[in-house]
Amino acid sequence: EGRPGVAATLRALNEVLGRPTSLWVKESAARNLRHRDFLAPRAALSAAFPGGQVPAEVVAGVTSLGGPGVLAVQACQETPAGLAVQVRRPEAFQRLLGALPGPLPPAGTQGTWAVLHCPALRGPTALRPRHLRPLLLADHLAQLLRTQGVSVCLVPSLDEASREVLRQLHLDWPSSSGGSVLPDTVSALKRVLAQSPYATACEKGPGRATLPEDIICKVRLKNFVEQQGLVGYDPNLDVLLVTEGKLQALAELQQAVLQCMVSNLVALPASHFPDGSCCSIVHVVSCEEEFQQQQLDLLWRILDPGAHTALQKHLVCGPVKVTNPSSAIGADQYFQLRKQQMYEASVMKYGELVQDEAWTEVIDTLTVAAIRFEMLSTSHRSQITLDLEDSSISTKGTKSGAFVMYNCARLATLFDTYQQAVERGTYPPLPPASELKYSCLREEGEWLLLFNYLLPFPEVLQQAAELPAPTQGIRITANTETVCKFLIQLSMDFSSYYNRVHVLGEPFPHLFDQMFARLRLLGAVRDVFHNALSTLHLPPLSQI
Repeated sequence: EGRPGVAATLRALNEVLGRPTSLWVKESAARNLRHRDFLAPRAALSAAFPGGQVPAEVVAGVTSLGGPGVLAVQACQETPAGLAVQVRRPEAFQRLLGALPGPLPPAGTQGTWAVLHCPALRGPTALRPRHLRPLLLADHLAQLLRTQGVSVCLVPSLDEASREVLRQLHLDWPSSSGGSVLPDTVSALKRVLAQSPYATACEKGPGRATLPEDIICKVRLKNFVEQQGLVGYDPNLDVLLVTEGKLQALAELQQAVLQCMVSNLVALPASHFPDGSCCSIVHVVSCEEEFQQQQLDLLWRILDPGAHTALQKHLVCGPVKVTNPSSAIGADQYFQLRKQQMYEASVMKYGELVQDEAWTEVIDTLTVAAIRFEMLSTSHRSQITLDLEDSSISTKGTKSGAFVMYNCARLATLFDTYQQAVERGTYPPLPPASELKYSCLREEGEWLLLFNYLLPFPEVLQQAAELPAPTQGIRITANTETVCKFLIQLSMDFSSYYNRVHVLGEPFPHLFDQMFARLRLLGAVRDVFHNALSTLHLPPLSQI
């Protein structure tokens, strides 16, 4: 029957009701999961059926639900809240946990590709915290796309000045090979520019305005926008002074597109990039850079009027407000400040243990987690505020990256403890997953972990990696905060369960079936942690 999924089950439930719109919702709150797993709300039923009365044959159809990827139904009944469904939970545990563990399969988009462009790396000044937001977002989005089988080109390449701080933040970004950028491509762009009806030479001489030496010509962007009927661009875009640097930026983008087209001569499926383009080019920019990137977008459209340039998308990050700085702070200073705060918080919690050399890597990883969650757990459109004197968001509470890493480390400690006990002969080795008795998993926290996290995780990754077509203009919205929020909520529910349930009990044979089933469940939870953290370039910690 294949791995069950939320989307497949909801589709099957809606088909039974015979309605084109989605009536069913998946429950996630613990208090509701005590009674039901899916609900067709009363208001929706009243609109779909006369008097809100669901025919008996429809209820019977729901009860006998089945098919590939569909959870089997235990019971379906009318309640004041609506039509409530509870699935066969032991069977769901068996189907999800009884198979051999392995990496999640990509979602069928192998051979597709995308170019992610982050102009923050082209800035003339040193990187600041506001530059880190689009960089970390692009890095995370690249990893999410790769989980779906998409090949990703990241542009521009790193220069020496930016490399160290981004290495500390675990950014997987290509480095510059040095030298001038693609001189042949720049020369070709200059030739096209000389023939463009939108370009005019810059007149120099007495009485003329003094222009910088690197200005090549002027391009009338406003005329191009009006003649092409383009929407979504800033109305203040007018004349652009084209420089060598702008052409080099376009040359690097052009080269990335050509490399991807040679490597992947396959059109992207409409399911992933709904406009049906043969490629996807996404400019990940801060709101401060948006105007300049729109200029570059239009210049590229003028010089290379191909399908790929016509379908450029802009993913815009909201502002990053820094409070309590003694002066303007650089990205490297921000990292060192958060690292010092993480060290101090760890000393308060663990004392002299933190002096051990092994903790150096732990503190570094916790710092990266703190910064990534600080930057990425909020919708990319919203403003984020960094209070540099308040370390609590980074080091304390249930919504910090440190909290997520702590719970991941608790799982590692659990399995290390179990393995050591096996080697001492206290417990027998864990039997094969297909032989375990999952009917022993009756604690409500166990179903919560499976139903809210293990079951939907592949769909969570898929939704987080979607790049939808813009509703109007050139801006797109992505669900880039999804994985961070998923990990935070998973950590909270796992922590609650782990604090309440003693997984490694007394070594009595009659207790082994339940212990083995719980270890298999938590092993699958550990795999979800590891797979989700890998999209953030965060290695799992074996100790805290």
